[in-house]
This record gives sequence, structure tokens and C-alpha cells, in this order.
Amino acid sequence: MSDNKRIVLSSDHAAIDLRQTIATHIAAQGWEPVDIGPVTPESTHYPKHGEAAARLVASGDCRLGIILCGTGQGIMMAANKVKGIRCGVCSDTFSARMIRQHNDANMLSLGVRVIGEGLALDIVDAFLAAQFEGGRHATRVDMIVALEA
Repeated sequence: MSDNKRIVLSSDHAAIDLRQTIATHIAAQGWEPVDIGPVTPESTHYPKHGEAAARLVASGDCRLGIILCGTGQGIMMAANKVKGIRCGVCSDTFSARMIRQHNDANMLSLGVRVIGEGLALDIVDAFLAAQFEGGRHATRVDMIVALEA
């Protein structure tokens, strides 16, 4: 497991409050949140925020990423366009564990209009607690990575 405890957080304008709550929550657990905004509620475009967060994860500057928008879908799609990113949208804890254990996901996407704060924090906890299991899953992740070539 990497010593890097940095987690990038980003969102669109709809998810600022939940993003900041998550940043406080993970900081209390010993993670180093790297909140790259936005900070004002003016309408903004989720693709640029998903890409910016994904680039920090892909570069290794941040170990993991948590991104948010209304549904979590659009920002996830943008993040997944960055080479080396495996991001999944989760609205339950089982999926959050599985994307780490089986898919070696390095980013989590949440939909602020889909889930509430309590569930969001539980999903974040499940995602952060899980570890990639390797084995037969490594073969499948390698197949996903090969699609980027």
C-alpha cells in the first residue's frame, strides 16, 4: 500500500457542500484532502473538474480521487477519459467495496442528487477501507488497461 495519503476532491457547483463535508470526514481519518474546487455556486462544467482531479491521480500526486456532480455520471465519464483512471459511480457501499477490490478503482464518483450525506460518507468509508485483491482480478484489470493502448 502506498504511503501517499493524498485524496483529490472535486465537483461541479451542485456538490460543493457535500464535497467539503467529505473532505472534513476523510481528514479526520488521517487522509490528506486536496480540494481543488470549485468554491462558488456559479454554474460550472463538470468535465473540467473531473479531468483536473483525474490528472492528479494519474500523475501519482494523489493516491485516490473522489468526484461529485448531480448524478455522478458525467464527471465520472470525464475522469475515465484520462489514461490510468478507473472511476466508478457508487450509490451503495457494496459497489464501493467491489470497485476497489475487483477493479482496482482509483477514483470514486458520487451523485449529490442521488444520495444523501450519511450514505455518501458510508460509501466513501467503504471505498477507502477496501484493498485491491489482485489474483484473477488483476488479469481483468490488465485487460481494461490494455484498452487504453
